[in-house]
Amino acid sequence: MRIRLLAFASAAEAIGGGEGELELPAGASVADLRRVLEERHPALGRLWERLAVAVDGEVAGPERQLTDGCEVALLPPVSGGSAAPRARLVDGTIDLAELTREMSDPGSGALLIFLGRPRGRTGERAVRRLEYQAYEPMATAALERIALDLEAAVAGLSVRIVHRLGAVPIGEPSVAIAVSSPHRDASYRASREALERLKREVPVWKQEVYQDGGTAWREEEPLNSETG
Repeated sequence: MRIRLLAFASAAEAIGGGEGELELPAGASVADLRRVLEERHPALGRLWERLAVAVDGEVAGPERQLTDGCEVALLPPVSGGSAAPRARLVDGTIDLAELTREMSDPGSGALLIFLGRPRGRTGERAVRRLEYQAYEPMATAALERIALDLEAAVAGLSVRIVHRLGAVPIGEPSVAIAVSSPHRDASYRASREALERLKREVPVWKQEVYQDGGTAWREEEPLNSETG
């Protein structure tokens, strides 16, 4: 059987590309796929315990059986565009005016907008920019799930999450989280929880590009499919 294989960030570097097709025996599992890939790409073996594997957009365990034509994605720890009602990925500058207009609810006494921006230094190294990539269908669904969970927990709460992909210069927002609610305390709590869950659950990766010409993937949080 033939599967479609996607890889992101350091996993793509380990196998020499981000997308391709792979022939496997009928009935092969995720564990069988691992053996095949590690034989062909030894560098992947050092990463595998840190990877999550998604089959057709859902995180899967080693016993998951693969089927002809399925899509398998290798997802490194996340660094914490498809449109969706509450969440979206964008390729350019985040439109804060548009985001504010979306949150115009006369019943809400509080509107909080959090902006996450690249820092200019990591340790002793000066950073020129960040470059983001995502497994877009799964990332959009995960952002949407986070927003829906937060809204379900508090009456009158509304959440929007926008994440930028591609190159993001220092000082420009890479993520915006907007939360409105009848009272401000709920907005503060929901904004913080949205950010923490984004870093754990959403397959978005960032690569730091340094002023000295070097690069490094910031892969810190193992991907967690559990909702908070």
